[in-house]
Amino acid sequence: MPFNAKSMKFNANINTVEIGTGDKAIKIGGENTFPFYTFDAPTVNAPKVGIEISDMGLANEPDCIKAVYAGCESVVDMAKKAVTFEGVDFLALKLEGGDPNGENKPTEELVELAKAVAEAVDAPLVIEGCKNVEKDAELLSKCAEALQGKNVLLMSSKEENYKSIGASAGLAYNQKVGAESSVDINLAKQLNVLLSQLGVNSQAVVMNVGSAAAGYGFEYVISTMDRIKAAALQQGDNTLQMPIITPVAGDAWGVKEASASEADVPEWGCVESRAIDMEVATAAAVLASASDAVILKHPVSVATISKMIKELA
Repeated sequence: MPFNAKSMKFNANINTVEIGTGDKAIKIGGENTFPFYTFDAPTVNAPKVGIEISDMGLANEPDCIKAVYAGCESVVDMAKKAVTFEGVDFLALKLEGGDPNGENKPTEELVELAKAVAEAVDAPLVIEGCKNVEKDAELLSKCAEALQGKNVLLMSSKEENYKSIGASAGLAYNQKVGAESSVDINLAKQLNVLLSQLGVNSQAVVMNVGSAAAGYGFEYVISTMDRIKAAALQQGDNTLQMPIITPVAGDAWGVKEASASEADVPEWGCVESRAIDMEVATAAAVLASASDAVILKHPVSVATISKMIKELA
């Protein structure tokens, strides 16, 4: 009996969202097939890879990351170096120092840093908050205003603060809005609907549907992404047709396999290699499932995933 392949090309499309300006601007989304199904249709916009730095500089980074940025005297210096690494499509600036339960840096200080980084690099910029919903509502709204004209992606708008971030980033200052939910298709859809009802153009929304390091409840992440992509393409659900971005770095570098010292577990081998392996494995899995962009930390991870994308897309 002959094998008759069935096309998995759909009439529906994932929205195309542009981040950045000028020649370095990137487009994510736009596909009408499942990830890397190039045998069904050509790749519209290959997945993008970002590199993450923090407003805290190197204070909380492992030794291997400190070595990567050796000689950098400021966060701006780190930003300039980060965008030169092979495979980097965009820069993600994480403003974790704003956390009221941590350093509690003033909003004004962090906004000035975001402005300085935006002026120092020509790569598209993604701004991540401190994961405190009240502080992020203020911080990301102020960043949206200060970076007007830069076409940045502000992450993340959650159900608790979507009105503030959506109104400033998506409406007042014409930025892109990151909609963050917690590994649940219904929560992702609900937040997209709320942003739409607020008046935010769906073409300006990028979803962050949650993540985890590979092996740590990761099956929930993959199943959620699979369901979202299937609903968007197979069912034509326009409330789920926003591209997905996944911040891999935080989860991948936080697990014991990536952080336990060689002195504590010598049988596990080099800690830097372990961390890179965890980051690469996680990024590859979410890209194969549904992500249109990933955020990584180590330049070797960035280069590896970028090469994978070029080979498959």
